[in-house]
Amino acid sequence: PAAMSRRVVRQSKFRHVFGQPVKADQMYEDIRVSKVTCDSSFCAVNPKFVAIIVESGGGGAFIVLPLAKTGRVDKNHPLVTGHTAPVLDIDWCPHNDNVIASASEDTTVMVWQIPDYVPVRNITEPVVTLEGHSKRVSIISWHPTARNVLLSAGCDNLVILWNVGTGEMLLALDDMHTDLIYNVGWNRNGSLLVTTCKDKKVRVIDPRKQRIIAHHLLAPHRPQRPAQRRVGVLGSLLTPLHHCSGPQNNFEEPIALQEMDTSNGVLLPFYDADSSIVYLCGK
Repeated sequence: PAAMSRRVVRQSKFRHVFGQPVKADQMYEDIRVSKVTCDSSFCAVNPKFVAIIVESGGGGAFIVLPLAKTGRVDKNHPLVTGHTAPVLDIDWCPHNDNVIASASEDTTVMVWQIPDYVPVRNITEPVVTLEGHSKRVSIISWHPTARNVLLSAGCDNLVILWNVGTGEMLLALDDMHTDLIYNVGWNRNGSLLVTTCKDKKVRVIDPRKQRIIAHHLLAPHRPQRPAQRRVGVLGSLLTPLHHCSGPQNNFEEPIALQEMDTSNGVLLPFYDADSSIVYLCGK
């Protein structure tokens, strides 16, 4: 009977998942985080460094700090500068912990080499500058498996894939979005990408074939609760996007829909593929 009762009781696999604030000596203090209005997280981290977009006069900048050194940040700490307008997004290269890309209101994307030591002065010379957008660039994302491949998306409704090694444009997806692109994400092997757009559509795109292989029109909020924040999960966003057929990749209905609260703040989703958990951070 005892053995049977143990089998009947189902324990949640998330019982050990919880948030715990870090201690004060593990925090970074006195960082002038950028006040630019953008849906970026303003922060990127890898096994060596944390990078944060900061306030800067006369152009855009971000600060790079070693993970091993926390505490109060000197107001004269060297910055990474070079953009002529505010930086909107940053992303570390998954294949090299000393390489980071930045996107800016000045319509350019820059790739930087960060030394292991703390530089004496500002880093002002990028390894390469990528020019191809006609409006500000608000999204960048490295390809998860292919080296030197970087994606950028701008307010010109254009998605560009770059060869960072040569500085050349690999392809431009210029006829797939009718409005502002909100976010872009790769699947785990980089064969497909998914975008969200102001036109309320989620699109799954095969970049090699340069075509949309699935899309979903998001339902509007209920009029009686216009400020209600809702989070939906479509099947293909939580499964490997190798193809878009079968019940797990059905884009007709979300597999989950969670009503959050009535705040109008932006929610930033982060998906952990190992535990199948979506984390939401509110600005």
